[in-house]
Amino acid sequence: QVQAVESGGGLVQAGGSLRLSCAAPGRTFNGYNMGWFRQAPGKEREFVAAISWSGGVSLYADSVTGRFTISRDDAKNTVYLQMSNLKPEDTAVYYCAASGEEFGKRSPASYVNWGQGTQVTVSS
Repeated sequence: QVQAVESGGGLVQAGGSLRLSCAAPGRTFNGYNMGWFRQAPGKEREFVAAISWSGGVSLYADSVTGRFTISRDDAKNTVYLQMSNLKPEDTAVYYCAASGEEFGKRSPASYVNWGQGTQVTVSS
């Protein structure tokens, strides 16, 4: 199993940037498609971005396309979410998870081993 640990969240002004990290000390993400999700109070967990196990293909929600970039560093066993031009509507708890299913899944049900999440708050 892969148990994700997210970090890098915080408070940032609109238009600012943050980089989230997802790691699993003592484990590996090799062979797993990885995804970032977010959940705001009172809302369902929603898909943000995914990256294939090889790092060769990425997928983004329409709301973040052009602003967020997902990447992975196998040497560091870490997945990143670079968030730029942040907007107040990006405010949420951001989660990282792994999927053993084929790449392209957007549903949280296709992912496992969720981390505890990291809070991102964007002020206007």
